[in-house]
This record gives sequence, structure tokens and C-alpha cells, in this order.
Amino acid sequence: MSSSSSGPEATGRGVSLVTLGCARNEVDSEELAGRLEAAGWTVTDEAGADVVLVNTCGFIEAAKQESIGELLTAASSGARVVAVGCLAERYGRELASELPEAQVLSFDDYGDIAARLDDVLDGRARPAHEPRDRRKLLPIAPAGRRPAPGRQLPGHGTVAAAQPGADSPGGAIADLPEGIAPASGPRAVRRRLTGGPVAPLKIASGCDRRCSFCAIPAFRGAFLSRPPADVIAEAEWLAGQGVREVLLVSENSTSYGKDLGNLRLLDELLPALAAVPGIDRVRVSYLQPAELRPGLISVMTSTMGVAPYFDLSFQHSSGPVLRAMRRFGDTRRFLALIGQIRAACPEAGIRSNFITGFPGETADEFLKTADLMASLPIDSIKLHQLHAVEGTELARMYRAGEFVPLALEEYVKTAADFLERLPDRITIQRLYGSAPLAIRVAPQWGLKNNQMWFAIVNELTRRGTWQGCRVE
Repeated sequence: MSSSSSGPEATGRGVSLVTLGCARNEVDSEELAGRLEAAGWTVTDEAGADVVLVNTCGFIEAAKQESIGELLTAASSGARVVAVGCLAERYGRELASELPEAQVLSFDDYGDIAARLDDVLDGRARPAHEPRDRRKLLPIAPAGRRPAPGRQLPGHGTVAAAQPGADSPGGAIADLPEGIAPASGPRAVRRRLTGGPVAPLKIASGCDRRCSFCAIPAFRGAFLSRPPADVIAEAEWLAGQGVREVLLVSENSTSYGKDLGNLRLLDELLPALAAVPGIDRVRVSYLQPAELRPGLISVMTSTMGVAPYFDLSFQHSSGPVLRAMRRFGDTRRFLALIGQIRAACPEAGIRSNFITGFPGETADEFLKTADLMASLPIDSIKLHQLHAVEGTELARMYRAGEFVPLALEEYVKTAADFLERLPDRITIQRLYGSAPLAIRVAPQWGLKNNQMWFAIVNELTRRGTWQGCRVE
């Protein structure tokens, strides 16, 4: 979570931004901050704000509860409260009904965010939107997609048109006040809310994949790339703000360019970004294993200034379980992919996520995934206990009683058996000598699952098998 720092001198309209969730939300908050300052609002800290704008996360239950807690905390400060972001988009009127303390806004309000906050400050309530499946706002065929009229794509309007008075299709502002816009070059509708040399840079929004456990495409919409010129211009602006590393973010970075007629556009974009004066390193996140091409591997491992960092979510090793997840791959294919990366760059950094507890998963399939995780020559693993997210195919499976997950006791045993093997992995020694491998266990989906992970930790502690392994 991040919140805004103090802004310019007070103008009588002060707004504080609280950002929850992922790096994509950070970009969206900075776009909102830029738009608000361009309209005369002062971005300030929460204590002195007239309005608190909470950019919510709605991915999993814990994120929802955190977002609701932040909204209630903001309301208790006496400020007017506005909810934007994924939770607000996903639940709209329902959230507004359950949380009358907040004005709930949609992604489609981002282009007029200053006017919306003016209404809030003046006491003019606005009816919350009716949620819809945002995938249906764009054509099914990627090549036919353009931003839908009247629909905002957060993070896509952050570079304004060069000519005064000419707004870009993404809703960018052509003329910004002194101190926000540069004297020349791209005018970024973005105001940095945090300092430091690293900043996220959005290259696309939405996702065309249909993973059965994920609800994100329904409220973020179909995949849509930002034009390369906009991405490069924003990188130039960020460099002017002191940024030295840009982290490229999207829901699926390997799909970049498919809607622009060039499946290899990311291969071309990365060297161009690395060549931006002042940018020392470009890092890519959210790579889809099924779409990772040899050419992209080559670019990422051989281009000066591009970090050989591969953020890959394998999720499981069992072919049948992966098909039920609506994903592709298996142990053989994943090992082959890692082999390609290591052959190109032995010191490349690789991380992955895995899910356990998918309906129908057997103890044998879990142990096969454990075998894969224990043998993968990668650097960081995050193991998730599955949660049936509302509105997903997975949730419908549970409601229909099609599958029954393994018993708690069986998970304690199999997960403990798996985790205690990790300290012996050869990859711990591969680059870092005796330095521990980072294994992050995510106990974030309710009391029962927390109890499960505590039981796993207790079992491993009893066995004395944590040596050489750091659990976060």
C-alpha cells in the first residue's frame, strides 16, 4: 500500500491518494494524481485532505477486506471518501450500497476525475455504475480493437499529445500547469507519488486468457496494448523525473503487440526503452509461459540494459490440473523452457508461482508438482493455497460440488514434505553460495487456510528442516 506525499501549496481542494494492490494500480494512481493537479487540485497527505481517494484491489478476499478497511479508515478521518480501482469497478452499485460512506467510481470516470471529485466536495452524489463484463466492450479479434468510445483504460492516457489543445484518444491532457508538464517533449498526465529510482510503466491492459481461477479479465477487460511511441515517451518523462529502472507491467506482457499486428513488438520495444537516455535498466513482469518465444528470450538475455529477469507463473506440473485451470504446459515443457533460458543466460533471474488445492488435485499430483518445484533451477517460488474467487469458473465448480479439495491434514503432510526438501536444492548454491532461497508462503485466504500454513510451519520446525531456507 502506498499513499501520496505532500503536494504544492493548498488550493482549497486537497486530495490524498491511497493505493492498494499491484504495480499496475500504482501507475493508475499516478495518472489520477496528474489529472487532478492539472485541474487545480492539491495532492496532499491524508491528514490535511478534503477528499481521500482509495485505489482499491479486488483480486482475492484478503485484498477486498483490506480495501474496505482503508475506505472505512478514511471515512473516520472526516474527509470525503472516493473508491476507485478494481474493487469499485467490480462491484459498483453493490459496493456503494454496502458502503454509503464512499462515492464509488468506475474506470470510465478516470478521464473526468477532477469533475467527479468536485461533485463529491460539493455534496453532489453520483449514482454508482452497474458492473459489466468489460471484455465485451472490445471486439473478440485483437486486430480489430480500439479503445471503446467513452471507456477509459487506466494507465493508457499518461502521455498527452504534443500539440496544444489536442487530446489523445486515451484521454490525455494537452496542456498541464508549470511544474507538472515538461517545457518540451511528451507531456505526461502522471504525477509521481513515491520517489526512488524505480518506477512501474504500463505497456498494456486487460487479458484474453481464461484461467478458471482468475476474475481479473472480467473487470479489467480484453487485452489492449499501448502504442510503442507512448510507452517510450513516458519512459523519457520518467527518466527526467530521476527514474533509472522501469518495470514494465500489464496483465500479460508476452501478449504485447498482438492487437497492433506485431506479435514480436515486445522484442522491438525492449531495446528502444533500454536506449532511452537516463534509463539504466528495463525489467519485464507478468510473462505467460505458453507465450514466451525464443526470440523474446534472446532479446531479454542479450540486450544491454534489459534485465534477464523472467517472471513466469507455472501454477502446477500436472497436465490434467493445468487443463482444468485453462492453462497450458506440464513438467517436461516447463523444464525445457527453463533450459532455454539458462542456456542463453546462466545467471538469469527466474521466479514462479504455484497453486495447490485445485479441485480434483490428488496427493500424487501435488507431489509431482513438488518434484517439479524441487528440481527447477529458479531463484524464487511463491506457493499459494487456492481460493475460489467469486465469479470465476472455479467458484462454479465448487458450488456444483464437482470437486472436493484434499483434507487439511493431507495438505499439511504433503506441503511439509515438499518444503523440507527445498533447502537441499542445488539452485541455492548455483549463484549465491550459502545464501538462502526465498520461499514466500501466502497464508491470506481465511482462518482455515491460515491454520493450515501454521500447521505446516510447526511441522517443519519440529523436523528441524528450515536450515538454508528463508520463509517470508
